[in-house]
Amino acid sequence: MMEASINVLGGPLESCGTDPVTGFFRNGCCDTGTADRGMHTVCALMTAEFLALSKYLGNDLSTPRPEFGFQGLKPGDRWCLCAGRFLQAHEEGAAPRVRLGATHRRTLEVVPLEVLKLYAIDLA
Repeated sequence: MMEASINVLGGPLESCGTDPVTGFFRNGCCDTGTADRGMHTVCALMTAEFLALSKYLGNDLSTPRPEFGFQGLKPGDRWCLCAGRFLQAHEEGAAPRVRLGATHRRTLEVVPLEVLKLYAIDLA
């Protein structure tokens, strides 16, 4: 079951990306629910540095996997990351930029808003 689509700023959850289509539910949004054990809630703008870290840590997001309909990510793509992996990347100095308006409020259970704001691309 999907939870309410509210972002970390308290507003409606915005779309993260549709090329490639992202999100646990593959609806372009970083929605979450009981089935999303990884909490794929952080809308991130991929960087070469983050993709290299993710691959090193065992989650290769850059290699295409056609058998799963996955084209592989490249720098500049937007993707719903697991909140825990984002926090780990922050601690390693390789966190990608984030769209707060498209990051689900459940992220705040793992990542403080102050940390997310350090990487925000949608704050005035």
